[in-house]
Amino acid sequence: MLLFSDLPALTGGTLLQLAPAAARIQHLLLDSRRVGQPAGSLFFAIGGTQHDGHRYLPDLYQQGVRLFVVDNPAAIPGGVGAFPDAGFLAVGNTLAALQALAARHRRQFRLPVFGITGSNGKTIVKEWLAQLLSPDELICKSPRSYNSQVGVPLSVWELNATHTLGIFEAGISETGEMVRLARVIQPTLGIFTNLGTAHDAGFASPAEKVAEKMQLFGDVDTLFYCRDHEAIHAQAQALLGPARTFTWSRHHAYDTHVAVSVLEASAGRTVVRVALERPVPQEHTFTLPFADEPSVENALHGLTVLLWRQVPAPEIQRRLDRLQPVAMRLEMKQALNDCYVLDDTYNNDLAGLRLALDALARQPRRGRRTLILSDVLESGLPAAELYARVAALLPAHGVERLVGIGPEIGAHQALFSVAKAEFYPTTEAFLAAFQPEQFHQETILVKGARRFEFERIVAAFQQKIHGTVLEVNLDALVHNLNFYRARLQPGTRLMVMVKAFAYGSGSYEVANLLQFHRADYLAVAYADEGVELRQHGISLPIMVMNPSPDSFQKLRQYHLEPEIYSFERLQEYLRAAQEQAMPAIHLKLDTGMRRLGFAEEDLPELCATLRQNAAHLRVASALTHLAGADEEQHNDFSRQQLAAFQRMAPQVEAALGYSIIKHALNSAGIVRFPEAHYDMVRLGIGLYGVEASGQQPDALRPVSSLRTTISQIKTLAPGQTVGYGRRGGPVEHERRIATLAIGYADGYDRRFGNGVGEVVIRGQRAPIVGNVCMDMCMADVTHIAAARPGDSAVVFGEEMPLREAAARIGTIPYELLTNVSERVKRVFFAE
Repeated sequence: MLLFSDLPALTGGTLLQLAPAAARIQHLLLDSRRVGQPAGSLFFAIGGTQHDGHRYLPDLYQQGVRLFVVDNPAAIPGGVGAFPDAGFLAVGNTLAALQALAARHRRQFRLPVFGITGSNGKTIVKEWLAQLLSPDELICKSPRSYNSQVGVPLSVWELNATHTLGIFEAGISETGEMVRLARVIQPTLGIFTNLGTAHDAGFASPAEKVAEKMQLFGDVDTLFYCRDHEAIHAQAQALLGPARTFTWSRHHAYDTHVAVSVLEASAGRTVVRVALERPVPQEHTFTLPFADEPSVENALHGLTVLLWRQVPAPEIQRRLDRLQPVAMRLEMKQALNDCYVLDDTYNNDLAGLRLALDALARQPRRGRRTLILSDVLESGLPAAELYARVAALLPAHGVERLVGIGPEIGAHQALFSVAKAEFYPTTEAFLAAFQPEQFHQETILVKGARRFEFERIVAAFQQKIHGTVLEVNLDALVHNLNFYRARLQPGTRLMVMVKAFAYGSGSYEVANLLQFHRADYLAVAYADEGVELRQHGISLPIMVMNPSPDSFQKLRQYHLEPEIYSFERLQEYLRAAQEQAMPAIHLKLDTGMRRLGFAEEDLPELCATLRQNAAHLRVASALTHLAGADEEQHNDFSRQQLAAFQRMAPQVEAALGYSIIKHALNSAGIVRFPEAHYDMVRLGIGLYGVEASGQQPDALRPVSSLRTTISQIKTLAPGQTVGYGRRGGPVEHERRIATLAIGYADGYDRRFGNGVGEVVIRGQRAPIVGNVCMDMCMADVTHIAAARPGDSAVVFGEEMPLREAAARIGTIPYELLTNVSERVKRVFFAE
């Protein structure tokens, strides 16, 4: 048991205020929005480029947290005296204190621990190794990809006395990081997966990157790696020598412990022969349930560990047969009756459950939060203690309804006190009793161990739609958000555009993420879009760009702030404001776009009107829009616009008698004109992965991927045609034509027809044949012999860049994104 009073000796810190007597540390907390169980939670006020943990101390205190570690006492709001019954520890560095605490926790347990690092595959190898070793061990492992400077200590903190093995992954992006993670993990065994180009920018050379990663393994008894990676091999031998390494190879039959040769690679499986010289010469044949090269390499790491542990070959094959693909992401899916399903069915340990409940608690949608949970199989705790802990998590995360599935959770149902709880012995029993109308406007977390096959439950909840899906990568969206944030001048606020269904991505889901990451403002095109966001729990300030008089009552009711761009609209709004209090407005100034806004010659009349109506009209901001920020050739005109804005905005402020927010830049302007960030910028298409200025085209990650499926494949004989108007053909030679489940009603433009567009099937390009139809189109897959009905076809995404797809029909990425029909299901995922 670790007490708060133990921390000064452990961290070298100083007690600013003593905690209540015998304050025991049970939970580590880094985010004020993720308070699950405040009692026993220790909050570390970690700072970053865009946030400072000290700011959130009052909110945490209000939620019941009483233990705090800070590194800037002067930044404590109101000082420690404002928190009379809380304990405060001041340290030199809160991150270092967190790592020291986790390292001390790790030292309590004398058990084997795997440390895993490499450029790719760390999480998959960790998950598969846990699957392969679970029959023999009670395993504590990193939840998801918790491999960072903060993720590793949080993972190691989950170790307890019931575990027999730990498996933790470590990821780094620059020198100096791995030695800190090694102190926390203290591995006795290691796996170095491979060496790629990820994070190359943080290192002077590949050799330096290998050396940095190798610092994780300085004290291990055995390091496992692929002998074929020469850079890894050279440094592993220099650091550890042959006695402390165990290797596998496909190219070095005699200079390795496990020689691997591929006998057969076909659809969905790979047959390999392995030869070992020690402890006695032996040879075995195994079938891996994967055919793609990354999966084969990842599985061979796990197979090598089993061979080293001398697991009998038949048992190894049984375990390999049970290997399941790892869902690396938590997906949010539209479901029946205005519900959303958070699909997290790939594993079910206690740490992963906490993370998933955090995600559920962050959803501000109206309606209750529901958890469908199987028996928790990977905790290592006695059942009564385990389900008592689970039961304590639910009210802390706002869960109002529980569906428990499995004999163990059912046997402990008396521990759960949620408002509505029901229990079923099996997944089949739940599905037999499932009535969709009993779920309405709920956010449903589905969290189950693999053996319960909860994917069937997710399928039962999902809306009946065709096989076209727009996948939205929320991690990529956050990456892009941070790319622009990092370029803002200090103090500059961020307004994010979520108009047009968030550029096709899904307004509520994107707005929810932006609210979580503390954007300052949102902007929508019409009042109804803002109303929908408010009804889903979005509380950020929202600017409406195209208000109309018939929407003014909605603006007032839902506190939406209109953009006012003409005297007619201003007078209409003033009449409404004279009758009842109305939200603040945003004044659009026309500096050269010549679309909407008050021109410079309008300023005398505008300022007079503002002065006359100061008593019942509040102005939040003045804004303008650059006509040519995307293109360098218009830089001089853009600067003329900015100069005009700098003349006009102060006149508005003088008429008002107070300062207002001033903003002029869109996504391209943020990058191109850093001197004009002013008080706020407006981030639009850049958030969704298109760097419109063209100055840093590789800096952003694609957010959206539009995928459809092959419905059928037909073989056309010479002379035959396909589609309306017989535009597809006649073909000169026999061709295989795949019919795809997407058409212009889904937003796939008719201009892509007749060879203009291409889709990607099994990694190869396939041209569109004939006209695009309303609900389907056709692609030539003659050259893709393995193509089958049900295969996925990428319309745009990483394999078919959005810019390229747009250029093929002479348009811009905005149009493709916003044209994706709302009948196309959106799937939102985070890695």
